[in-house]
Amino acid sequence: QVEELRENPQARSPWTGVSQFLPTTQKIAQFAEGGSGPEPGDRIVYVSGAFDLFHVGHLDFLQRARQEGDYLIVGLHTDPVVNDYKGANHPIMNIHERTLCVLACRHVSEVVIGAPYTMTEELMEHFNIDVVVHGRTNIIPDQNGLDPYAVAKDLGKYKQIDSGNNMTTTKIIERIIRNRLYFEARNKAKEEKEMRAFEALQKHVSSG
Repeated sequence: QVEELRENPQARSPWTGVSQFLPTTQKIAQFAEGGSGPEPGDRIVYVSGAFDLFHVGHLDFLQRARQEGDYLIVGLHTDPVVNDYKGANHPIMNIHERTLCVLACRHVSEVVIGAPYTMTEELMEHFNIDVVVHGRTNIIPDQNGLDPYAVAKDLGKYKQIDSGNNMTTTKIIERIIRNRLYFEARNKAKEEKEMRAFEALQKHVSSG
């Protein structure tokens, strides 16, 4: 299924059931900050994650992360990787849609599309990363059961921050499901009430 997604534009995501969005360089450029790289001496900040259903919690986190330096790089995990550590039907949005959402955020300077889940020295060196930032959410071990931020921590380049916002994608999904269930229950009760009224009217007419 993953290979089909790469080769067939009409393929549907095995995680969300939604047909994949096809990006173009022009479309990505429209959402990018300006296309210029970091200036000499800039302090480069790196964060990574799914950033699914981009919301105010993500916005506040990225704003806070940008305050740690001059140039903010966001590493976006691929759909299979997100599905592996979040499970269920995640991600809701595919990687191309998530990329455009993150690029549209004014605090973001650059996006690494398909970034590795586990930080490596090669990644740190390639982007000249000065600090790797993570929020207050739990750190899920990688496939080997290890801390994905171990390299950054060993290099003394890891920092945990608090954006002051506890909104998460999971909370939004739970709210949607809860509201849908309430809506369905309300409509069912209304339908049953109308049915009882109709049956009572029919009996009245028949008896008359």
